[in-house]
Amino acid sequence: MRPVLLFTALPLAAAAAPEFDDVSAVLAGILGERDGVPALAAAAVHKGELVAAGASGLRKIGRPEQVTLADRFHLGSCTKSMTATLAAILVREGAITWETGPEDVLERVDLHPKFAGVTLEQLLSNTGGGPKRPPAGLWRQAWEGRGAPQRQRLEFARGILQAPPAYAPGEGYAYSNAGFAIAGAMLEAAAGDPYEDLLAEKLFKPLGMTSAGFRAPGKNGTVAQPFGHNPGPVDPEPRGDNPRAIAPAGAVHCTVTDWAKYAALHLGHGPPGLLDRQERSFLHKPRGNKDAYALGWVPARKDWAGGPCLWHNGSNTMWYAWIWLAPEREFAAMAVTNIGRKTGEPAVEDALDALIDRYLPKN
Repeated sequence: MRPVLLFTALPLAAAAAPEFDDVSAVLAGILGERDGVPALAAAAVHKGELVAAGASGLRKIGRPEQVTLADRFHLGSCTKSMTATLAAILVREGAITWETGPEDVLERVDLHPKFAGVTLEQLLSNTGGGPKRPPAGLWRQAWEGRGAPQRQRLEFARGILQAPPAYAPGEGYAYSNAGFAIAGAMLEAAAGDPYEDLLAEKLFKPLGMTSAGFRAPGKNGTVAQPFGHNPGPVDPEPRGDNPRAIAPAGAVHCTVTDWAKYAALHLGHGPPGLLDRQERSFLHKPRGNKDAYALGWVPARKDWAGGPCLWHNGSNTMWYAWIWLAPEREFAAMAVTNIGRKTGEPAVEDALDALIDRYLPKN
């Protein structure tokens, strides 16, 4: 892979006008080869600097409005590592520990005996016995969305925890939105504020992620932001995202340039004191059967990464996002589209391949 070096990269924390490669034309070329994909946005980071970013395509099929770098895209399950990062911050602050159990912080939890001993760390590493799918009745209740989001998450957590786990905590692995929902409920109960407020205050604000928010980014009746598609456009509310009960598993939206700031944090280039080396190492350490999962990250090995790397993807069926972290090379690449995985994944993969090929420096 040969890097393109004819640019002056700008540190992500800088306030001056951005100077990075605009890859919007590259993304437009990919869209031209991938039928049915409304839009793409992508970015690359190297040594704490935004080296490339771009956006191309339509906010909404059937409308003329074009996406821009200021547009916000839904990240789906790429939210999971943000929830785990929030947990690391709250652990350092003393609000909670990695060994804390749901019964220690949640109100009136009727914990099934086989869930005994489950910890925050296990829930965030998909080793806590959380099911792949919640019980049908509990899922219907979550979609009803009654009460404040914090109350919805508490009721959802209670429903999961009173049933037998998918396996004994610490003795298996299953990718589980429910496990992250329980962890999110624990964090907000321990810290005394809603999950959304905690993530905004503890993570987005220090990183300067001013575009970050929750659920689908647009509003019904306007095209000021991209719409999700499945395969046609879906109004942001009420069905433009999964229930608020599982927000800690996948509800964040932001611009790709703000997402790049988050990636830089996990490469060791965030604001001083926000996430130190030891905390990053803890979050990135593989757990589970065959080291299947870290805390919100999927471990992998790629030749181009120069050693162990991390990735995650995400989709609420109307958007599709993917991020790569290569810590040994201090490099990250991320791409997102406003259509679900079946149609959007090939275009996202093409965008990531292009960024890695162009911007990952050789050793």
